[in-house]
Amino acid sequence: MLRSATSRLSCLASMASQRLFSSSGGHLAADSGALATHAHHTMNLALAVLAPVYFLTPESYSDGFFGKTFGVLLSANITAHSWIGLNYVATDYVPKVSKALLPPARVVIAGMSFVTFIGMSRIAIGSPGGIKGCIAGLWNPPKKE
Repeated sequence: MLRSATSRLSCLASMASQRLFSSSGGHLAADSGALATHAHHTMNLALAVLAPVYFLTPESYSDGFFGKTFGVLLSANITAHSWIGLNYVATDYVPKVSKALLPPARVVIAGMSFVTFIGMSRIAIGSPGGIKGCIAGLWNPPKKE
């Protein structure tokens, strides 16, 4: 009984790891198919239009509901855009080094995209002025008292 349960669990773990690191990429292959290409181009347009709108909104909106919501949506758009774009780069260049490195590279890209989204969303919600205030702080040094 225990031996068969252990062998089934081992088989499931093996299948899960094969699925995660399969050469097709599965869910991690963000650059495969016409839908991914269409989504990437739509995000290009959205970033080109909405990012300047966000950065040109008055300061009074930055800490309100509009600024925080727009900041999180901008974070999601930037993260998804970079995830798909980096998958295109990985598909083009990683197999030149080793075809076996492509699935782990996709896992790293997905992890990096997740961390980017969490970090940018945290800045958008918790930082004074959101993403806009954080970027403005690069040019405006803190005032000394």
